[in-house]
Amino acid sequence: MKIGLLSDTHGTFDEKLKKFFADVDEIWHAGDFGFIETADAIAAFKPLRGVYGNCDGQELRISYKKTIRFMCENVDVMITHIGGYPEHYDNSVYQEFLSNPPKIFICGHSHILKVMNDRRFNFLHINPGAAGNYGIHIVRTAIRFEINGDNITNLEVGEWAKED
Repeated sequence: MKIGLLSDTHGTFDEKLKKFFADVDEIWHAGDFGFIETADAIAAFKPLRGVYGNCDGQELRISYKKTIRFMCENVDVMITHIGGYPEHYDNSVYQEFLSNPPKIFICGHSHILKVMNDRRFNFLHINPGAAGNYGIHIVRTAIRFEINGDNITNLEVGEWAKED
């Protein structure tokens, strides 16, 4: 399964992202779509799994959940918007990690790209940074990777200049 991962689009889903995600099977969005039309454009392009973010309005909050957890192949995946990072997790996810950690934990919000192993909970932590043009980040980022059985491989980062 080829996965495209992005967050913090804040209304941007352009040709650069479409080209980067051309060969993926699904796109996962870790919140702050910006507008329901952005989510709809992504879902029209590829199958979409996503969560709402703190900047998303009522329409997105009705259509998407705060947190999702699912199996992809043999990999337990958890996605939320505000989650933190190793040693600094948000309380909303930390308690679940103590009793039932996923194999991949994905969040957004910070606009800072991070891919790191959490040694304490033994999972891969991913924040794809920000794919949109709005925010504190200097470059736009997104990630793609593959899941085959219980293996996570071929992780690649895409980077683009912001267009103000």
